[in-house]
Amino acid sequence: MPRFAANLSLLFNELPYLDRFQAAADAGFTAVEVLFPYDIAATETRRALLANGLELVLINAPLPNYTGGTPGYAAVPGGKARFQSDIRRVLRYADVLRPGLIHIMSGYADGAAAMDSFVRNLQWAADFAPQQVFTIEPLNPISQPGYFLNDYDLAAEVLSRVDRPNVGLQYDSFHAHMIHGDALAVWARFHPKVIHAQIGAAPDRSEPGRGPTDFATLFAAMDDAGYTGWVSAEYTPSITRTAATLAWMQL
Repeated sequence: MPRFAANLSLLFNELPYLDRFQAAADAGFTAVEVLFPYDIAATETRRALLANGLELVLINAPLPNYTGGTPGYAAVPGGKARFQSDIRRVLRYADVLRPGLIHIMSGYADGAAAMDSFVRNLQWAADFAPQQVFTIEPLNPISQPGYFLNDYDLAAEVLSRVDRPNVGLQYDSFHAHMIHGDALAVWARFHPKVIHAQIGAAPDRSEPGRGPTDFATLFAAMDDAGYTGWVSAEYTPSITRTAATLAWMQL
């Protein structure tokens, strides 16, 4: 079976943020991810991780701009200075939190200039922090209209152009189905590039076991491919109590 992690931005959301770490550990998780852990001091999150024996798998970049400006999304032309500033700030959080991966979000743009901006910014981040591993993730245009990285073929092209060993693909079964209509087929085509995976059922991003994706087959395909990365549960539970939605862990 894959190694499962819990996304604490969505799971155990019935609890206060710092209480979710213990809930995840109690449910059998040994790793978690937090999409935007910037509302609370990094030391508090780190303390919650250590107290519950949890590894932090992933955080997102850029961080929100609390002064109201536009965050430094990587594909937005003309935003190089803001992007670099935001990545430096994220890396300061990472010095404390020690996430295995940082997901760099492309933001909302299109065209050749956006592609060039995305590639150059990813190369800069990879070279600026060679010890840190970064991911990129296609997001579907229904959930995120106007998002630049909205297709797995496009992601493969970006990775080819970036050509850095510490930048890889983040697969998400929910987005894969919503973009291409078949999460299993997307895994079969692109798994050699995948360094992190997330799961959620289409079309409502609920727990695995609902919707059209056969998650038992997907998990078997991950094992057959020799995938050794984390598979993070990133879904909105269909009922209030997250622990009651975890039957998929036994598939």
